[in-house]
Parts: sequence; structure tokens; C-alpha cells
Amino acid sequence: MEFIRANADWFYLVGAILFILTLRGLSSPKTAITGNRYGMIAMTIAVLSTFFVADHPVVWMIVGAMVLGAIVGIARARTVPMTQMPETVALMHSLVGLAAVLIAIAAILHNNQLTELFSQNGAVLSAAGVEHVHMSKVHLFELFVGCFVGAITFTASVFAYGKLAAKKWAKTISGAWVKPVQAILFIAMLGFGISFFLTSDMTSFWAMTALALIFGWVWIAPVGGGDMPVVVSLLNSFSGWAAAGIGFTLENNMLIVAGSLVGSSGAILSYIMCKAMNRSIINVLFGGTMGGAIAPTAGAGEQVQRNYRSGSADDAGFLMSNADSVVIVPGYGMAQGRAQNAVKELANLLKEQGVTVRFAIHPVAGRMPGHMNVLLAEADVAYEDILEMDEINSDFPATDVVLVIGANDVVNPSAKDDPNSPIYGMPILEAHKARTIMVIKRSMATGYAGLDNDLFYNDKTMMIFGDAKKVVEDMTKAINGTGH
Repeated sequence: MEFIRANADWFYLVGAILFILTLRGLSSPKTAITGNRYGMIAMTIAVLSTFFVADHPVVWMIVGAMVLGAIVGIARARTVPMTQMPETVALMHSLVGLAAVLIAIAAILHNNQLTELFSQNGAVLSAAGVEHVHMSKVHLFELFVGCFVGAITFTASVFAYGKLAAKKWAKTISGAWVKPVQAILFIAMLGFGISFFLTSDMTSFWAMTALALIFGWVWIAPVGGGDMPVVVSLLNSFSGWAAAGIGFTLENNMLIVAGSLVGSSGAILSYIMCKAMNRSIINVLFGGTMGGAIAPTAGAGEQVQRNYRSGSADDAGFLMSNADSVVIVPGYGMAQGRAQNAVKELANLLKEQGVTVRFAIHPVAGRMPGHMNVLLAEADVAYEDILEMDEINSDFPATDVVLVIGANDVVNPSAKDDPNSPIYGMPILEAHKARTIMVIKRSMATGYAGLDNDLFYNDKTMMIFGDAKKVVEDMTKAINGTGH
């Protein structure tokens, strides 16, 4: 214990290096498992080192909380389906934000308690070797930043969880009043925060914290469903900055480094995703929702009937087995139907028959960054068969068959052809350029952004309705001749 206490900074340095290697490992599917292992080792070093260097730790409370957290975490990790992974990530972000707020509150209350004790028994405490130092302006600023960023992260992440999980209480808000209310809340929050920074007034601190909690909710509530992957990424960044801010408060170098790594990597990922959508982060967070009319209308509430062509799994199997090249575009429907393993079996069968099969991934497909990559990795799809949007788009015109599984907005041609579309200008997977397009969907319902998709009405498109896993399995049976 004394060895760890005396060499804590060295242990923290080793942990920080391992966290950096973690991010490097997670940058590629091939090294992701190794990266995760580095992260586990780094976190173990960080927790144990902090535990042994803490002054007078309440052991039973710390160990009890760690055991309880481990039980909940392991149980959730073992039982969460991939369709619920995005909201699980958002919920974890909320806990980081809540921890930052609680630590800031504890630090301030502890300082105030010491101040009161010294005012009553200063001489006795000084004689006993207890020194009291008033919070410096730097310390107050750290608490100010850590607390309000943590509070915003907490309520914003809770709303993101509710939105992704389709909870009734997580309703999108809209109207001309939203932006003025956001501005008033933000200015008032900063005003009380500055007052706390200058005067150490607890009333200002509580007001700042309450307004930050409200602002986090009102800030994210207007964001449309199509933008939620960016929101999840940004909240990941916010949770990192909140942790870094509290690291300064606790004078914990490891927490500062780890929080900064999470914050910066989340911010970079948010930028990359916004670039993939051809939108700025300001537009995503303050420009309203990505969504529009459910379908074109001919008059007052009269929906236009549009013709589309439907087919069967047998038809699709015949077309793919006679093709030279097939590109599979996975979307949230694949996750919802848990069809990734069935899709891999289909791809392997087509390869055995000499068909070139590849997977096309859009940066914002699914409900969180990398959602489709994780699903395909779970099914052990070969890394070299998974191509990003920029790598595959030029190949679509020469592709015989594109199979779209539950994707909608990321293959919507209106992003390129319709200036009136809310997603106009957003880069898409150009599946509409292929010679034949097949789309697996449960119905003709719109995607998460609430937009109708012109691809479904293309003359080259065949709609195949049903559960993704069942339809893909039927396609496989049709190809190998075991269907009925």
C-alpha cells in the first residue's frame, strides 16, 4: 500500500499510456479486442491506485458500491440486445454526468463544513494539525465547469436514452418558443455560475445546477430522431469533459487524462459524423429536427398513393445467385431483427457460388456511431468485406444487386435530388445507381428521420416485406434449394 501511495503518479502514467493505446486499438475492428483489453487493465490500475492513495477512505462504502456496480454492469452486458445498445450507451453517459455533479456538490459542502468548523474551533483544529485552505478562484472555476457540464450531460443523456428507447415521456418539442427559452436558460445558468465563481454564494451554485439540469433536457428535446447518433457521440464527449473537470477538482491526474481522451475523441467523432451528414454541429443541435413530411401530399391531409413493386424471398434469392456482384447495406432493421448471423450465412453461400459480396456502411447508420460495424463484427464478417461509404459509392453503378436490410435515410436519393428535403446535401450510400435494388422492410413506414424514401418507388427496386432475419433465412433456402 505504501509503495503504491509513493509511486501513484507512475501508476497513473502507465494507466494513461494504456488508455491512449485503447483508443488506438479501437480505431480498427482488427485491433478492437486488444484495445478493449488495454482499457480494462488501465481502468483496473486507475481504480486500485486511487483507492490506495485516498485519504481515510470509507472502505465498506467504496467496496460495496464497486461490487453493486459490477453486478449491475455484468448483468446488463450479458442481457442487452444489440437493438438496445444505443440507449444503454446514452444511459451510461448520464451516470458520468451525474457523478460529476455529485462530486462537485460533495466538494463544496465539504469545504463549507470545514469553514464552519474553523470559525468555531479554529485554534483547536490548528493545534491538531488540521489545516484549512479557502477554495481558490481556480478551484471554484473547476467546480463551476465540472458541475454545469455534468448536469447538462446527465439530463441530456437521460432524454437521449428515452428517445432511443421510444419512451413516451421523451417527447420531441418544437415551436418558435424553443430557441428563446434555450437562450434564456443558458444565459441565466452562466450568470449564476459566474456569481458563484465570484462570491462562493451557495444560492447561486444551486440555481446554476438546477438551470443546467433543465437546460440539458430542453437543449436535446428538439433534436430529431435522425440526428440522435450525433447526439450520442457528442454526449460521450461531454461526459469526458465533465470527468476531466472533476479530475482537476479532485487533483487526480488519471481522471484528467482519461476524461480529456474521451472528450476529445468524442468531439472528433461528432465532427466526422456531421461531415458525413453535410451538416454543422450547430445546425444539428440548434437548427431544429432532421425530419419532414411523412409523405408528399396532394391536398389538405390527403396522402398521395405511390406505386412500388414487391417480391418474395425466392425472387430475391434467384436474382442474387445469378449476379456477379452483390452489395449488402445493413441498417437498424437488421439490428432489430437480429439478422446479422443470417446475413453472414447468406453472404457465405453467395461467395461459394462465385458471387462477389461486400457490405456498405454509412457513418450514421443505426442508432449510434459504429452500430452496423459492431453487428457485423459480432457475426464474424470478414473485415475486408466491410467498406465505408467513400470506398463503395463509386462501385454501385457496376453492381448487379444491392440488398438493403432495414436502412432508410442513409440510402434516400432525395438527399441528392430534392432541394426541399430536410436531408438535402447529406452524403448517402448511392444504392439507387445499382442495376437492381432489393429492400427488406416490415412495411412502407418511414425511417427514423420521418421521411419517405424515393428509393422504394424506383423502377429498379423490389420491396420484400417481413422480419429481416426470417426473410434472409428464406433467401438462403431459396438459393441452396431447400425452400418450400
